[in-house]
Amino acid sequence: MSHTRSISIFRSVSIFCSISLLCSMSVHGWALKLPEERESTTNCSNMSLRRVPADLTPTTTTLDLSYNLLLQLQSSDFRSVSKLKVLILCHNRIQKLDIKTFEFNQELKYLDVSNNRLNTLTWYSLAGLKHLDLSFNDFDTVPISEETGSMSHLETLGLSGAKIQKSDFQKIANLHLNIIFLGLRTISHYEEGSLPILNATKLHIVLPTNANFWVLLRDGIKTSKILEMTNIDGKSQFANYETQQNFTLENSKTSMLLLNKVDLLWDDLFFIFQFVWHTSVECFQIQHVTFGGKVYLNHNSFDYSNTVMRTIKLEHVHFRIFYITQESVYLLFTKMDIENLTISDAQMPHMRFPIYPTRFQYLNFANNILTDDLFKKPIQLPHLKTFILKGNKLETLSLVSSFANNTSLKHLDLSQNLLRHENNENCFWPETLMAMNLSSNKLADSVFRCLPRNIQILDLNNNKIKTVPKGIIHLKSLQELNLAHNFLTDFPECSHFRRLSILNIEMNLILSPTLDFFQSCREVRTLHAGRNPFRCTCELRDFIQLEKNLEGMMIGWSESYICEYPSNLKGTRLKDVYLPELSCNTALLIVTIVIIMLVLAMAVAFCCRHFDLPWYLRMLVQWTQTWRRVRKITREQLKRNVQFHVFISYNEHDSAWVKHELIPNLEKEDGSVLICLHEGNFDLGKSVTENILKCIEKSYKSIFVLSPNFVQSEWCHYELYFTHQNLLHETSDYIILILLEPIPLYCIPTRYPKLKALMEKKAYREWPKDRRKCGLFWANLRASINVNLLDTREMCELQTFTEVNEESRGSTISLIKTDCL
Repeated sequence: MSHTRSISIFRSVSIFCSISLLCSMSVHGWALKLPEERESTTNCSNMSLRRVPADLTPTTTTLDLSYNLLLQLQSSDFRSVSKLKVLILCHNRIQKLDIKTFEFNQELKYLDVSNNRLNTLTWYSLAGLKHLDLSFNDFDTVPISEETGSMSHLETLGLSGAKIQKSDFQKIANLHLNIIFLGLRTISHYEEGSLPILNATKLHIVLPTNANFWVLLRDGIKTSKILEMTNIDGKSQFANYETQQNFTLENSKTSMLLLNKVDLLWDDLFFIFQFVWHTSVECFQIQHVTFGGKVYLNHNSFDYSNTVMRTIKLEHVHFRIFYITQESVYLLFTKMDIENLTISDAQMPHMRFPIYPTRFQYLNFANNILTDDLFKKPIQLPHLKTFILKGNKLETLSLVSSFANNTSLKHLDLSQNLLRHENNENCFWPETLMAMNLSSNKLADSVFRCLPRNIQILDLNNNKIKTVPKGIIHLKSLQELNLAHNFLTDFPECSHFRRLSILNIEMNLILSPTLDFFQSCREVRTLHAGRNPFRCTCELRDFIQLEKNLEGMMIGWSESYICEYPSNLKGTRLKDVYLPELSCNTALLIVTIVIIMLVLAMAVAFCCRHFDLPWYLRMLVQWTQTWRRVRKITREQLKRNVQFHVFISYNEHDSAWVKHELIPNLEKEDGSVLICLHEGNFDLGKSVTENILKCIEKSYKSIFVLSPNFVQSEWCHYELYFTHQNLLHETSDYIILILLEPIPLYCIPTRYPKLKALMEKKAYREWPKDRRKCGLFWANLRASINVNLLDTREMCELQTFTEVNEESRGSTISLIKTDCL
């Protein structure tokens, strides 16, 4: 047997050699508990070592030296690791082994030296050893001695040898082993009756080429409760079944028979079935089987009587060319009338059943190519409880229901087919059906009109369902529903399945689930709703908040609940999304806006009452209009329009002083001082504001007669306000204040800040009460407004001179710009 083949064959024991050591493992029914101290494991596998490393850690309890080039072992190799419990030496080149090499490793429990070149073995009793593997070596005879029989703690024993004799096995007949593994590279002699001497729960034999399969099968059935045989091919020595008919199995022990990697002619496989049929085997399983060829046997000759067989499994079946119809093969199995039949992964296009009722309770035809033709002929399976048709090519769900209605089905698996259902098709399911798997089909919303009434577990994963229709039958017993990987846009309601406790709606198209589900589905305790493209907007806020009160109901929270929209939140977990109450609650937002508006309105009203806000607003409007108008004309144009020396602003209560004192002392007899007054120069067709602005523009300076009456006049202050804005004049002395009567600062209203500022600076001329001082007062006042308006206008006309560029001289002559006024 080749090196590669031996590795794959002895997977039951030597698989441990090909991986890093784990804390526990299970191989073909037996379990090994390895040390839990990970720091005590030393892995030296696949390092091309020729000798055992000398620097092993003394505390090592597990040592892996598999897949190296070791040729021999010495007692000193393992002296330093006295606490060693597991030693793996498989797949090396060791030829001789003295078990005494491990005399200093009294705690050793697991020793694997399989797949070496051992031909000589010297025994030494290791009382604590539980697992010993000597399989796939080059022993001439099975390496068993008296010391082996004294290893009372031994549970698993792997052996090999070209010759198998009774005398060798008798030395360990007293041991009750869990597993005996015969990994044979070659077998030249087998003494019949040797295997039954062994006392084991399970016997696993890996056959070499040209082994006598029949002899080993007959003796193996007498040896253990579980018998597994691997590598059965057409080169094995098969005897005619007629020579085995008289063979009686009075001491048969095997109840479970497993044949693995079988490659036979159909007639040889027929012989095996017939032989096993009359033994103590209750469960017969064949894996990875290939058969075919010309058939010489009459299949009607199979004897179905006198059997205890209950289960037959054919898995991973490959058919070669047949010279008979496959239907004969199908009928061979369906006529067996046993409880459980499995034919899976066989590329089987059809299956035939006898016309009479059978007692099948479990049928598994998974991963074949069965079509609707399977159900077009009546099938009588009244006792059938479980039917697995996963991975076929079935198309019509109603046709399956018509078949199932004549059975006692409890579990039905129709996943991974091509099933559809139309609304006009009637479905008839048995009342006993409790669990059904319809995943990975082409079913749409109409499938809810073709479901068993008493269904408890329903899997509709990976279909084309967009919604759960409201007008469906009441599934009063439904407890578990899987709708994952469909096209749902919202959670389904539970009005038709009140007892639903487990719901899976992962991987759908749910953006913003409504909360109606939690009102109608009060019995749901487990909800899988993750991996949906959630839109994390206000519509999702209640759903996120609700999770806090569900006490772990939503499985996968929060790893599977991720925002897909909007783009700025894509990839964010729902639990990390902040959606404030104010932005999501329309009523609260409206109330907040109304309150803010009321507060602002109250603030404006307060300002209007205490700070005369309307007056400031009117002033601002007028100022804006003036500013815009002034920007449209140049300052020189403004000065060119000056017509008066002075504009006098006063309160009407002070008009007597203005007319009898101020004006007579300013005007001269020659009329050289021109005065602008309200009553004489205002245009009746324009507003007061426009007239004030016009007078200010046409006057060189402005005189304001200050008195308590002036302070109380809004229009007077209006005139002062616009005159003070430095838009129409460049100089800062265009305002002349005359204090007619003393004005306390506290009497000036707060809305007149400019007047108050001027009064604080004392930037005014005070009217003297002493008449003797009046002459000097008038002289100073006339001097401040003494200007020739005609000369001023003429100078303004020369406002700007352009540059004259004399090209002949290459120079520029610039004239002086005269500032107006």
